[in-house]
Amino acid sequence: MIRIFHHDAPGAQPGVEYTDPSVLAGIAAGASWADPTMDPATIDWAKRQARAAIPFEVVDGRPVNPHAPTGTRYGRNCLGHWGEQQCADAIVTATTPGAHGGWPWLLMVERADGRGWALPGGYVDPGEDTRDAAVRELAEETGLTVDRTQAYCVMPARYVPDPRASDEAWMVTTPVLLDLGEHPGVLPDVEGRDDARRAAWVPAVDLDCVVRHLADAYGGGVFAAHHRLLADVLG
Repeated sequence: MIRIFHHDAPGAQPGVEYTDPSVLAGIAAGASWADPTMDPATIDWAKRQARAAIPFEVVDGRPVNPHAPTGTRYGRNCLGHWGEQQCADAIVTATTPGAHGGWPWLLMVERADGRGWALPGGYVDPGEDTRDAAVRELAEETGLTVDRTQAYCVMPARYVPDPRASDEAWMVTTPVLLDLGEHPGVLPDVEGRDDARRAAWVPAVDLDCVVRHLADAYGGGVFAAHHRLLADVLG
């Protein structure tokens, strides 16, 4: 039986064994994002390993994060699933006229959970194409819709260094680049929806430009899990 430690509880051992109370609440509510079992050994891991985007091992019936250690050895930390959860993130870019080929912009959303500004994205539904998932999440979180004629590039799946992860629960994302081209006038309207507090076009010459703008305009920062991805994409 897995013991549940609260980070601020007397005698707790954060970094050893932890599952956030929000996960337990999700299980109690029957949330689709939360595996109901508290014992990962009861899961059919062969099936999950077969459809994993990044291979991982299972030891004694327990999944092993391919990028462990995270600081939380047992339990799910703040994630609801056991093992890998596949996501898709929409990296939406556009340019407005200017010197040197135009001014680049990146569409970002402020997360409602207070963890900063991120790329629009979320879970890939069972059987869903990763590009379709990115486009769906984009519309759900920003109101911006794109069709299959839009220029896009599906990047390789990559591990997400999510601060909510544990050695037994982690995120993998497939980034999808969607270039909207040059807009001689204003950029398409966007607004925060679903689990996004707000959405905005951010000047994106490079990552430092994004970081400075978010700090100056909104008093915010980049979601930790997307920092490395944006650094790779924007240079």
